[in-house]
Amino acid sequence: MTQTTWPLSLSAVHDARRTISGSAIKTPLVRLNAPNAPAEIYLKLENLQPIGSFKIRGAANAIAHLPMERLQQGVVTASAGNMAQGVAWMARKLGIDSTIIAPATAPDIKIKAIERLGGRVIKVSFDEWWRAFEERAFSGVDGAFIHAFDDPDVMTGNGTIALEVLEDLSDVDAIVIPWGGGGLTCGIASVLRELRPSCKIFTAEVTTAAPLAASLSAGMPTEVAYEKSFVDGIGSKGVFPQMFERAKNLIDDALVADLQSVAGAIKSLVEFNHVVAEGAGATPVACALSGKAGTGKIVCVVSGGNIDTAKLAELLAH
Repeated sequence: MTQTTWPLSLSAVHDARRTISGSAIKTPLVRLNAPNAPAEIYLKLENLQPIGSFKIRGAANAIAHLPMERLQQGVVTASAGNMAQGVAWMARKLGIDSTIIAPATAPDIKIKAIERLGGRVIKVSFDEWWRAFEERAFSGVDGAFIHAFDDPDVMTGNGTIALEVLEDLSDVDAIVIPWGGGGLTCGIASVLRELRPSCKIFTAEVTTAAPLAASLSAGMPTEVAYEKSFVDGIGSKGVFPQMFERAKNLIDDALVADLQSVAGAIKSLVEFNHVVAEGAGATPVACALSGKAGTGKIVCVVSGGNIDTAKLAELLAH
């Protein structure tokens, strides 16, 4: 982690954009073609990144700020799949080792993708995985730990998405961002609060794991029951206190969609825009299609497209 502090600065986000330009692409912003939508819904297609997820932005920026002597020991992250791919992709590019601490529930398609990129995967229980986030390390594994969300460099890299959105849709009225650990939301929201303060900022969660909505309602970090589902890229049993403190001052509301609505959004994306999104990436679209994000010009961050093809076929069939 560099000397970047909170709140994130615009200059740091602009620097990050230059830093990650050789790894992450500027993704398209396209109109959702679904009929009878309650608003002008736009899709920020982060599923088109080299690893199929926005996570390449934060991983590239965080690793770029580490000294070479630390990188030579390799890099480590805790991830259900997408941040792991971002870290492994960057490690392969730099010719260094990467180790991934993954929950036992991580989908096979993401584990196989990590291994194709040269990452060593260690599967652990959900509680052990969560502890790796808290401790920023895993016993017996050496290397520089890249936190998936609670790292200013990661959040700064994610904030570059907001710069791109404003370039393509300067009069955006609202944005809906999937909430996993909060690094995507806090990065994007930091930029929008500076450059487009009138823009409403919403997070998106699923009913099977919606700790941010519960925490905002309680006024403090609150644990919830976690239920495994096809929406594996977001959702957990709780919110890091420091991420809660950041988010509550940045967002307007936390929206929650049920699994049926997310499945419907995945089908709509395929049918009307020929876009493949994983559950986490479709959750903002489900919230926008329900009308919860209001009217006007609404941007949904399609955070990733790494969904198991058999699961996708199953969802499309039903």
